[in-house]
Amino acid sequence: MGGTAVMDEASPTDHADPGLTQSDSLRTLNRVFGYDSFRGDQEAVIEHVVAGGDAVVLMPTGAGKSLCYQIPSLVRPGTGIVISPLIALMQDQVDALRALGVKAGFINSTQDYDEQRLVEAEFVAGELDLLYLAPERLRLDSALDLLSRGKISLFAIDEAHCVAQWGHDFRPDYLALSVLGERWPDVPRIALTATATRATHQEITKNLGMDGARHFEASFDRPNIQYRIVSKDDPKKQLLRFLKDEHPGDAGIVYCLSRNSVEKTAEFLNRNGIPAVPYHAGLDAQTRALHQSRFLREEGLTVVATIAFGMGIDKPDVRFVAHLDLPKSVEGYYQETGRAGRDGLPSTAWMAYGLQDVVQQRKMIQSGEGDLTFQRRAAAHLDAMLGLCETVQCRRAQLLAYFGQRQETPACGNCDSCLTPPESWDGTVAAQKVLSTVVRLQRERGQKFGTGQIVDILLGRKTAKVIQFDHDQLSVFGIGQELSEAEWRGVVRQLLAQRLLAVEGEYGTLVLTEDSGAVLARQREVHLRKEPKKAPGARSSGSKGERKSKAAVDLPEELLPLFETLRSWRAAQAKEQGVPAYVVFPDATLREIALTGPSTIAELGGISGVGEKKLATYGEAVLEVLAEWSGSGAGQGDGAPEDE
Repeated sequence: MGGTAVMDEASPTDHADPGLTQSDSLRTLNRVFGYDSFRGDQEAVIEHVVAGGDAVVLMPTGAGKSLCYQIPSLVRPGTGIVISPLIALMQDQVDALRALGVKAGFINSTQDYDEQRLVEAEFVAGELDLLYLAPERLRLDSALDLLSRGKISLFAIDEAHCVAQWGHDFRPDYLALSVLGERWPDVPRIALTATATRATHQEITKNLGMDGARHFEASFDRPNIQYRIVSKDDPKKQLLRFLKDEHPGDAGIVYCLSRNSVEKTAEFLNRNGIPAVPYHAGLDAQTRALHQSRFLREEGLTVVATIAFGMGIDKPDVRFVAHLDLPKSVEGYYQETGRAGRDGLPSTAWMAYGLQDVVQQRKMIQSGEGDLTFQRRAAAHLDAMLGLCETVQCRRAQLLAYFGQRQETPACGNCDSCLTPPESWDGTVAAQKVLSTVVRLQRERGQKFGTGQIVDILLGRKTAKVIQFDHDQLSVFGIGQELSEAEWRGVVRQLLAQRLLAVEGEYGTLVLTEDSGAVLARQREVHLRKEPKKAPGARSSGSKGERKSKAAVDLPEELLPLFETLRSWRAAQAKEQGVPAYVVFPDATLREIALTGPSTIAELGGISGVGEKKLATYGEAVLEVLAEWSGSGAGQGDGAPEDE
């Protein structure tokens, strides 16, 4: 069995005696999980926790965070207690572990009394390798008493950024988790997250009482994800083109800001041949659970959702994450886009972004219920997000810089800024024209207007509203005919992003800021990103019939039918067992099987991700599929497996 551990899965082994060696963890990884080496900091984290040390771990989604607590739980005596905020996903997490031979269980409010008592008895008897609990359960004395009756190998606090009060996913119940260190001081704790700035990192350490913990911070880079941000121009149609051109038949997530937008977008996609389901807090719990279950179990389904969806989703073959509205923070954006490509195969983070996004987000901050400190933090988060959208530099470099990390090279080669470098231009004069128009309206007329009226004045349009307010008599009327309406809206959007303009009131009127005066006085230059020219009918990929899923993008053309045959076999197995398809095998493993064409159990066992349990469960069936394929005259693919 070979390959490097890259997936968030576990490797079971019998609990070992004290005095463990490094090989215990490696044997656990290889014998059942099917990988022969760890990746990045995994090994260092695991050995530290196995030895009884506390750890705070920052790793991107897909880097194998789960292994960092699952393997120590299985190697150390006792049961690993995993604190997870998502009870809706515990069943799937446990199913995935059991498919690997791990004795896992959970206790949450979805179970009846008898089911809970059975799991409690298994824990007390030492029959569980891992036990999943929600953080709110640990507020109950009965839960703490239960834990005191069993032997605990470690506490794993997943999604640890939820303890940060200024984070994007704060959950008050996490603040009570410091009790674990107080009540069980000799049990190692490991706190893990994929989303944390330095400030959030410090808050996790402080609020969980883990000042003595060792810190591990992996690179936040996800090189298999292509980051792209486009200017909004009928965004639903832009989304449809993106999905049909680049991700036919792929599974993915589309994020929208409002429930109404979620419903309308899901409806639109279904009408246009893209299977999609909505997910938001306004739907009843049963519908949400059904749609989440369908997403995990069906091939090629799109979920259109608010940010209520996604945390803890272990589906490795999400090929795209799209945003139709601007996220509130870089942390939120990074976490949401990180749900794509957990299997390391090519995936896309795509966003449509426009002027109204900036106006709407600024208004939401101003009209929110938070105090001044909260509003300032929210504004700072938004400024960083706008900076990422408006940059002319490599987006990946800017994204990593936000989390305090540096990219080895200035250009990543896999974001839109690198693939099609944008132009910047000296927009000082254009900025002065916009700001002067706002000044004239306010000072000469005592009026405030939104972007539409400002643009009409600059373009010299005698609309009914312009005539009604005599705005055609202003000295700035018609002075901006060198730019199009779309270009002027781009100027306004970027001035808002640079805080050279502000939004005020319910109707989103434009007003000057403290920094506007320096531009008007010619004391500050304004550099802007050039708006892309519209290219009607242009497609971003090959013509219909040439396009294929990104999961198979590097497979030889002749092996694509075999890959799809393996996926069909996997779907049937998953349906029969009532588990998500990736629990049987992820796409990355099927892809390597198609490439190498093993003909014996031993050869199949050498493929990354095929451990002892899965080899025993599925080995003969996979070889039968391959033999039938070979016997049908379709041929067998050659070539070496991709290095994971």
